[in-house]
Amino acid sequence: MAKSVDRRLKVFQAQIGFYDTIVAAPSRAAALRAWGMHQNLFITGEARLASDEAAMEAAGKHPGQPLRRALGSQDAFALEPTSLPKIPDASHKKFKPADKPVQPARPAADRTALNEAEAALDGIDASRRREEADFQAQMDALNARRRAAQVDYTRARKQATDRVTAARATYKQAGGTA
Repeated sequence: MAKSVDRRLKVFQAQIGFYDTIVAAPSRAAALRAWGMHQNLFITGEARLASDEAAMEAAGKHPGQPLRRALGSQDAFALEPTSLPKIPDASHKKFKPADKPVQPARPAADRTALNEAEAALDGIDASRRREEADFQAQMDALNARRRAAQVDYTRARKQATDRVTAARATYKQAGGTA
């Protein structure tokens, strides 16, 4: 009966953190659960079927339990590996930010063309302001002439209306019918 259980188990391998890990499990999902992973490492290619005979034998002795060994070592897989990953000791080193690359000094830009272009633009703007002031003066003069003409018209019309009214009254008194 134990042989049929062994036949259904597959050995899966993945790198998790600083360790190579293997697990004997009936499916990929079971292997992910044994590793405590919620992300499917098989889709991303980070997990695969193991091909190392020694690894497969070690995993077969502990089905469903992840076995580890230090990353890059050739030690045997174990529940609690005795070797640790080799990490360089950085405690004696002080952090020094990387020097910024020195940019070669660029020559000062020649501003002559820009100054000339800005002066030309300022000249155009000033000319337009003078032109607008001239138009405004002409409009003010025309408006003054218009107001004077309106006053003259109103006065002349009133006088003409008064003459028409007086002439009608004279005509009616003379017996005319309007």
